[in-house]
Parts: sequence; C-alpha cells; structure tokens
Amino acid sequence: MCGRYVLTAPFSVLVALYTITAGRPNLQPRFNIAPTQMVPVIRREEEGRGIAMLRWGLIPSWVKDPKAGPPLINARAETVAEKASFRTAYRKRRCILPADGWYEWQREGKAKQPWYYTSLGGEPFALAGLWEHWTDPKTGESVESCCIITVAANALAVNVHDRMPAILRTEDVETWLEGTEADDLARCLAPFPAETMTARMVGPRVNAVRNDDPACLDPPAAEAPPEPPRQPSLF
Repeated sequence: MCGRYVLTAPFSVLVALYTITAGRPNLQPRFNIAPTQMVPVIRREEEGRGIAMLRWGLIPSWVKDPKAGPPLINARAETVAEKASFRTAYRKRRCILPADGWYEWQREGKAKQPWYYTSLGGEPFALAGLWEHWTDPKTGESVESCCIITVAANALAVNVHDRMPAILRTEDVETWLEGTEADDLARCLAPFPAETMTARMVGPRVNAVRNDDPACLDPPAAEAPPEPPRQPSLF
C-alpha cells in the first residue's frame, strides 16, 4: 500500500519534469504527507497540464456520506478498471501525485519499523493516481479528492510489504494522462524497476502524523550502550 509519502521538490522542478502550464500552488516541503490532507496532483486541464491541491482519500461521486467508511487512499491496479468506486475515474480522471519517496512499515513482533523508499538519483517519482469530484447533496459543497494506485511490490519493496505505489516511467506519463486505450493504460501500471530505487530504515518520528519535518528521514537512533554495573553502597 502507500499510506505516507514525501514531497520536497520545488514547483520549478515539477514544471520542468511534467510540463505544467496551469496552476501555481504554494508548495511547501512535506516530509510526512498523510491521508485526508491536501496534496498536489498533476492532471489534464483545458489549457494543458495543471497542478491542483486535492484531498487524499477519493470520494466517489455517487456516495451520500463520505464519512461512512474509511478514506479510499489506494486503489489496486488489478481491479481499478472494474471496481465501482474507481472505474469512472480510471476512464476519465487520471492524475499524477509527485513524490520524492514513500514510507512503508515492517512488522517486528508488536513493533513496526518504518522504511523510506526513493529513487537512486533523488529525482521525484510520478505516482499514478485518480481524482474525483463529489458534491454534498445537502449543502452543495464540492470536494475534489484523489487516490494512489498500487501494484505488486518489486524485488526491493517486497521485503517489507507485498504492495507498492504504481510509479510511472517517464515514457508512460503522457499515456497515463492522455491515453484512452485500456491496454495502454494497463501497461503503465507495472512494478517500478527495483534496480533504480533504494530503501533505508528511518526512525519512529514518522509514525506520528503531527511530525512533518526533515527529522522524519533521520535514521533510527543507535541503541544506548548498557550502563556499567554500579558498586552497591555500603551505607
């Protein structure tokens, strides 16, 4: 799955990478992006590729109460074209969520060790996503939301979790945003090559959503050495 990620790349870098021609959100470095927060997405607009801030946790257009169930933060590539919650967005409203990398947690007994995955060269990933427009039937309030598509984990990520975000190769970005053929879209959703990625353990600071700073990427603190035995007091 993909439940937390990082985006520190400046807007100018995203413009150059993805040919963004519309929108200019005030992007701040983020080190612990979490579900239900507002996140930048790149999508097709009338005037070209635009970037906008959407709620992470897709709300299907037909639901009456978005709070009735858990937020739809991920969609499985294997079923995204058929599942009712995602199939219309898959056909008509695909997007990219730029990310420096993402976190995953490895279970160690009752504890969970966070890992951070990123590219070898440090360039941002283009995570394949979907977006949707929902209108509250009672108030008329509109909400635009999104989710990240996941695929089977590659040889690097599978050691921690059996799923990973669908990362688009450079040559697949155009197809994902503009394509219409089902076979072409399906080919975009393949595990990213493991040899182009790296992973490392990070400390527990990232476990708390309230922490959103560079220290989330710090390695785990070394275990403190055992204290030397003390001489028992004679008094």
